[in-house]
Amino acid sequence: MKNLITIFLTLLISSFSFTQNSNRIFKDVNQTKNGLEINVDDGKYLIKFYSDKIVETSFIPKREEFLNSSHAVVLEAEKVEIIPVISKNESVFSTDGISVHVTHKPFQITYKFKEEVVTSEKQGYYKSNHIPLEMVKGNIEYDKTEKIEFNLTNDEVLYGTGARALGMNRRGYRLPLYNRAHYGYETKSELMNFTIPLVISSKKYMIHFDNAPIGYLDLDSKKDNSLTYETISGRKTYQVIVGDSWQDLIENYTNLTGKQPLPPRWTLGNFSSRFGYHSQQETEATIAKFQEENIPVDAIILDLYWFGKTVQGTMGNLEVDKDSFPDMKGMIARLKDKGVKTVLITEPFILSNSKKWKEADQKEVLAKDSIGNSAKYDFYFGNTSIVDIYKKEGKDWFWDIYKEILNLGAKGLWGDLGEPEVLPSWATFGNNQKADEIHNLYGHDWARLIFEGYQKEYENERPFILMRAGSSGSQRFGMIPWSGDVNRTWGGLQSQPEIALQMGMQGLGYMHSDLGGFAGANLDDNLYTRWLQYGVFQPIFRPHAQEDVPSEPIFRSEKAKKLAKKAIELRYQLLPYNYNLAFENNQKGTPLMRPVFFEEENANLMTNSTTYLWGKDFLITPILKDSVKTKEIYFPKTANWFNFYYNEEKIEGGQTKIVKVKEKAIPTYVRGGSFILMSELVQSTDNYKANQLELHYYLDKKENSERTYYNDDGLTANAFEKGEFEILEFEAEFEKRYLEIDFEAEFGENWKVSEKEIKLIIHNIKYNPKKIKVDGKRVRISSKENTLTIPLKWNPNKELKIKIALK
Repeated sequence: MKNLITIFLTLLISSFSFTQNSNRIFKDVNQTKNGLEINVDDGKYLIKFYSDKIVETSFIPKREEFLNSSHAVVLEAEKVEIIPVISKNESVFSTDGISVHVTHKPFQITYKFKEEVVTSEKQGYYKSNHIPLEMVKGNIEYDKTEKIEFNLTNDEVLYGTGARALGMNRRGYRLPLYNRAHYGYETKSELMNFTIPLVISSKKYMIHFDNAPIGYLDLDSKKDNSLTYETISGRKTYQVIVGDSWQDLIENYTNLTGKQPLPPRWTLGNFSSRFGYHSQQETEATIAKFQEENIPVDAIILDLYWFGKTVQGTMGNLEVDKDSFPDMKGMIARLKDKGVKTVLITEPFILSNSKKWKEADQKEVLAKDSIGNSAKYDFYFGNTSIVDIYKKEGKDWFWDIYKEILNLGAKGLWGDLGEPEVLPSWATFGNNQKADEIHNLYGHDWARLIFEGYQKEYENERPFILMRAGSSGSQRFGMIPWSGDVNRTWGGLQSQPEIALQMGMQGLGYMHSDLGGFAGANLDDNLYTRWLQYGVFQPIFRPHAQEDVPSEPIFRSEKAKKLAKKAIELRYQLLPYNYNLAFENNQKGTPLMRPVFFEEENANLMTNSTTYLWGKDFLITPILKDSVKTKEIYFPKTANWFNFYYNEEKIEGGQTKIVKVKEKAIPTYVRGGSFILMSELVQSTDNYKANQLELHYYLDKKENSERTYYNDDGLTANAFEKGEFEILEFEAEFEKRYLEIDFEAEFGENWKVSEKEIKLIIHNIKYNPKKIKVDGKRVRISSKENTLTIPLKWNPNKELKIKIALK
């Protein structure tokens, strides 16, 4: 019996350990400056510690050179203390956090964090013969692909892989890494515009496969507890990233791949956008209608009609159509005077009949075919080639066009079709790079071209770069991604929270949707209203659609217009709160939209995208189906939650409740104890008043709380680094029979301090306080409808104290 138990345990251990490539033979291991070098019979491993929470592993097969260049990584490795413990059967290299365990025989690499196994290589790197990659039209087959395989545990939920509509848990799918548009998708899309070679585990670790060429991520599709990365070529490099919390994990990943620059404040306002405005007269009349209706608006986006009268046959003109827009520069200036910025679309495709074809062909700034001519092929818009942004001449030529656009006065650039939408595998770029090697990087490097152009020639201006395709690390170029051509249906809406939440976890915190939906002529005012109400609490408020049915609220029914106006007005009143979320994202990579499991780790919440956090303090439940009268919502146990619209409703955390759904708003709850900073309503962020504010405090349990709010001029690039900012600090403390609220401020060395008028509104105060003191002076104010409003004038150079007697 004892022998049987021993045999069973041996089998159990071996089935869990999954020894790495059984043919790989360990030779030796040597410690290097920032890591180690492991020599095996068929090559070597280079392991590099970036920090005690990030480690990189590269395999270099014999007779191959190490490919050192990464499209994603910008972090410089810090000096990490590595403690080696080497025995006959195992070499262990430990830091204060992550450790690498090398089993000598059978050879295997395992990663641990604080003594707990994170993951381990299953087969490590190996080549697979003649595996078809079913990608574009039919099968593109490669004689060999390269794979790296890892072990998973049974209970892991897997996120990442870019933008997909699959449900939050992506485990069980084999997913292509090949950026491609999916027109009119709804609740399911396995392949979309933005794929990322990144997998995130519910165990709070990430594996980033640091390689660009096309391939696959297999997230245990065979149900054998395996994670496999497969590619046609390139680097055999991956990083394992760990964290103490979800926020810490994402901060570590964005330390590795770069932080999103702080966008201009107007980015958080309302956009007027459609496919598209045909003329100067139509463009100006649309903005006039917004202002006539007193609906705030900050930008208007011009689709492809600015350079041609038709959808097909004009792409690549990239110069103003004077018939339709006779005074583009003057129009942009007049809109600017009204507080409205202009954004122009561009695409990288140059049609062979376009105004720019001859010049682009002669200057050799386009991709090449097999005999060295400009690559030409057909797609929906016409016979085309594509700008070669991988050679200096192509980059310079494209940037010169952008300078012409910006010199018209445009304040934003829209890069469309950057997957690229159609790119034959036979096309070549730069120094003979194959299309399939750069396909997934094209949008990423296109954004880089624009961002770096701004840094050189418009260094004090924050760019607005709207794009729908990229790769890991694209956030550091200021990319504002959107979720592609979603269908204008309830199914289309249902996938949007998931897509935005997933992309926020992958560093792209501004992923958003065409509010109201894009594809199809579906006139559904309820769908439109619910989508815009959701839009208040997602990163970019940009209704956009095919023009059959208007995307702008000013052209909808009176009822829809009224409800949309309320949503847009709230969006503007929340500017201080939302701008602070943008700053948090810039500093730490923290997503603006956050899964509810960031708040409470509960197995039942790990796949929930129907309720989420907007920042730290709003709990949002979008209405994703028609005619919903009630909604079941789980309220995290970490706090009590107050109905944002109906002050008397307080819900104790840690329970699921069925709440009534109102027509005028989606269910929106605020964390007890939080400070929510809001502003006066303005019609454009040009008129934003940072010195006239409302501070809402949600009185709850007698627990101290604190919040900080960042502010700058909303325009200057790197204002924080230049010392041109203020940070307002609000703190609630309970002392004996008093609630004390303190105002303090911190300033950059170049910030000009000015007095503020703040209306302090305390919620859930169901009595008239016997005593209220402001800076030691007694004031007489009575509460009304469970709120107490105290008007204040504050010189931020000085601390301000408000004391309120408790009942």
